[in-house]
Amino acid sequence: MGFSRSPKQHFQIIKNISNEWKEIENRALKRGIRSLYESKLINKKQNKNGSITITLTQEGKKKILTFQIDEIEIKRPQKWDKKWRVVLFDIPENRKKIREALRFHLKKLGFYEFQKSVFVHPYNCQDEIDYIIEFYDIRKFVRFIVANSVDNALHLKQYFKLK
Repeated sequence: MGFSRSPKQHFQIIKNISNEWKEIENRALKRGIRSLYESKLINKKQNKNGSITITLTQEGKKKILTFQIDEIEIKRPQKWDKKWRVVLFDIPENRKKIREALRFHLKKLGFYEFQKSVFVHPYNCQDEIDYIIEFYDIRKFVRFIVANSVDNALHLKQYFKLK
C-alpha cells in the first residue's frame, strides 16, 4: 500500500488480502482433511451431486477422545519404546491461569519438569496431551515432540524407573 498513491488502489489491495486469507484457510482445511484421510481416520466418498461425505473409520472412532480432564492417565506399556515425549509451551501472561492449569495436569500425569515450560515423559501420551490442549484452547501455544534422545537420559531413566 505504501507504493500506491491512489485510495482506489488501497481498497483493491485490501480486497485482495481478504481473498488471499480465505484461500489460505481453504488450503489449511484441505491439508487437514488430507492428513486425516492419509492417517486412515476418515473415509471420503464422492456423491453423485458433487458433494463429499466424510465419515470416521473404525480406527477414527477408537481415537475419539472421551476423557474427563481430571481423570486422564497415561498408560504404561509392557515395553518402553525408548522415545521421549516432550511438551513445550509459551502461554502469554494474560492466560496465566491456563498456563498454571497445564503445568498442574502435566505434573499430575507424571511428567518430569525439565524447565518451567518444558516437560518430558517416556510413554505415548499424544491423545491425552491433545485433549488437554483442546480443552483449554491453547493449541497455538503448545508443541509436542517425540525425541529419540535427551542429553540427561540417565537421570530421566532413574526418575521414571526405566531400564
